[in-house]
Amino acid sequence: MCNKRSVMTTIQKAILALCCCSGLTAAAQQSYTLEQCIQEALTHNVRMRQANNKVEAAVQQKKEAFTRYFPTVSADGAGLLTNNGLARMDMMGQQLTMARNGILGSVSASMPLYAGGQIVNGNKLADVGVRVSRLQKEQTEDEVELTTQQYFWRMVVWREKLQTLLRLEQQLGQMRQDVDAAVKAGVTNRNDLLQVDLRRNEVQSQQLSVRNTLYATQHLLAQYMGHADDSLTLEYDSITGLPPRPDSLYCAPEQAVTRTAAYGLLSENVASAKLQYKMTRGKNMPTVAIGGGHFYENLLDADHSSWMGFATVSIPLTKWWGGSHEMKRSRLEVNNAEDLLADRRQCLVISVQNTWNELTVAYRQVEIAVQAIAQADENLRLQHDYYQAGTTTMSDVLEAQSLFQQSRDRFVENYANYRLKCVEYLQATGR
Repeated sequence: MCNKRSVMTTIQKAILALCCCSGLTAAAQQSYTLEQCIQEALTHNVRMRQANNKVEAAVQQKKEAFTRYFPTVSADGAGLLTNNGLARMDMMGQQLTMARNGILGSVSASMPLYAGGQIVNGNKLADVGVRVSRLQKEQTEDEVELTTQQYFWRMVVWREKLQTLLRLEQQLGQMRQDVDAAVKAGVTNRNDLLQVDLRRNEVQSQQLSVRNTLYATQHLLAQYMGHADDSLTLEYDSITGLPPRPDSLYCAPEQAVTRTAAYGLLSENVASAKLQYKMTRGKNMPTVAIGGGHFYENLLDADHSSWMGFATVSIPLTKWWGGSHEMKRSRLEVNNAEDLLADRRQCLVISVQNTWNELTVAYRQVEIAVQAIAQADENLRLQHDYYQAGTTTMSDVLEAQSLFQQSRDRFVENYANYRLKCVEYLQATGR
């Protein structure tokens, strides 16, 4: 753990706000926490809009399939105009022309009684489509959330690095004053002063690079959140010490995989293949339908209308040969879907276990980084004291300062990586 002289104790007292564009005023900025960034992305990101549209399209397809249960009604009409008529006959030496002008009209309705289960299974397939679209939306939500967190923690890392550089620049400014006074007093030579100036220039150059990267990352996050501008700041608790251990997040891989969207999609793939097989079998079954209609015509200068009822039975005799092969092919697709489910389930179990291993390793890396900061901070203090006592060189002091910077940067990188690994593990276990 860090001692009281560690730079982390200074950072702990503040709630940090990220601002990459120095020209922005505070009034033009809006502050977002991590949760708010995720919510904005889930609401406005284009991938989420597309996922919502796919769900709605699947719902509409389900409603369309439901209409197959109801009769189909059609109305037809036609008008007739000829120059000689459609029929002629001689009567008592006179030629009689009929059906020269007229109109035709009909209204009919047909209701399927049996279609080999195609209507029922078609509706079940539409239900599967809705469930698949919702599982795909869930996957999209996970991806959008993870990407948002990646942008967020990337900004946090660069902001923390910038804070470290600003602190180092302040230290170097104080060191330059001390060394300059020592040079004037003849206690040390100008080479020490030159080394401090070179190191200060290097830190200032690093600040420019970090600010530029931070600014670009902010643009990406703002666009991903659906914001037209990048005038936003991020709020987060100061990064100090160790985060909570991941032990409470553990879940048995065999139980976790069944809750994931990936496993759900594989299961729905099996259900879809089975229904497709039933649909294929239904195409080779007889179909029975009943119906009726009203017909009207006026072709002989007289109105004539009639009612009619009918029943139809259709047996696809010539299709049975090819249909038998189609059913065998469809059955093999069911077997493939079942084999894929069993194989991918094992892969998902392995993936969950690997994600847990990566999470525990990430936590251990944070632990090591915390210890490294304490050691680097103590080393920097000792080297500074030794230099004041004249028992070490300025190069050793600046090297100690570089080691402290590296340890601090490594800590924030490992901390952000651990937080992302927590998200990945929760998503991998369906949470």
